[in-house]
Amino acid sequence: MLRRLSLRDFRNFDKLDVDVPAAGLVIVGENGHGKTNLLEAISYLGLFRSVRGSRDVDVIRFGAPAFHVRAELLNAQIVESVSVGYERSTKRKKAIVYGAEQSKLSRALGALPSVCFSPVDVALVAGGPAERRHFLDVTLALTDASYLQALQHYRAALRQRNAALRTAQRSGARPGGAHDALVSIWEPTLAQHGATLVAARRAWCDRQSERFSALCASIGERLHVTMRYVGTELSSDRINAAFEQQRANELRRGITLVGPHRDDLQLLLGARDLRTFGSNGQQRTAAIALRMLELATRREALDEPPLLLLDDPFAELDARRSARVLALLAEVGVGQVILAVPRDEDIPAAFTRLERRAMVNGALL
Repeated sequence: MLRRLSLRDFRNFDKLDVDVPAAGLVIVGENGHGKTNLLEAISYLGLFRSVRGSRDVDVIRFGAPAFHVRAELLNAQIVESVSVGYERSTKRKKAIVYGAEQSKLSRALGALPSVCFSPVDVALVAGGPAERRHFLDVTLALTDASYLQALQHYRAALRQRNAALRTAQRSGARPGGAHDALVSIWEPTLAQHGATLVAARRAWCDRQSERFSALCASIGERLHVTMRYVGTELSSDRINAAFEQQRANELRRGITLVGPHRDDLQLLLGARDLRTFGSNGQQRTAAIALRMLELATRREALDEPPLLLLDDPFAELDARRSARVLALLAEVGVGQVILAVPRDEDIPAAFTRLERRAMVNGALL
């Protein structure tokens, strides 16, 4: 449970300290005053990177040398703290969890578990495959340590192989030449850890596919919506074979063209691609369903609900769909909630009991 949040030079906040009640908090304020920035700061203590994809240097308040985010957490009546800071000059990021500095940020992931619902989530559906791969990676890495380890090894080997391919491309290397060995040396590692990633992604999709369809229908979508994992074959032998088959093309292109970093979580409306043929409302419905699956996955892994962050989540949804989303959240089971909305009348009835604060120019009143 989040008990207190302290921000220094994060986004538009010079200094902000806020006590958070056990049930949660509603932040009311016009757009551009810092509501989303506050939720981003909380999310930062789970991912240790911007949930909006910003560089760390861009998160620092303009003109400041560094930013710092700290949270006090109440765990079984024991107060513990999680903090992170980043310096502009040294480009050094330091995380301290329960009093211990983390030698690797990956060890601190999920220190403050949270799931955020926002209108920008529509990019999970309307955006390219990278958006959906990132969704899968975050959901699985925060609930499965072996997945996180495989993802780190895969990404490291992929960077090395792509660097070797770029070098080969610049030198005009041909298949079968000396550069082949510099490229192929990374393929067993990619195949081994890539197979782990694909297996976990496919297993999650298989487990969640029926629930995803049911959630979309419950929210109000009349057409059948489905999801499936498409791309890399499951076994490491097949991934290795794909590397071998594509290597000549990759030497010409200077980039790795096969592997789980190219796969997709395909969302279908009937038999058609939801990304291309779905309306904005249909895409919003599917995006909310994906976040609901993330929330359920995190809750199952933690055996308790993560902090629920709601950034004007019902914008562009009609009243009926909004009510259904709230009912589904109640079914999943939510704990502490922080809701950000532009107006008092945007607060759903289910959250009117929460303490209310106004956000004006980066200050809470």
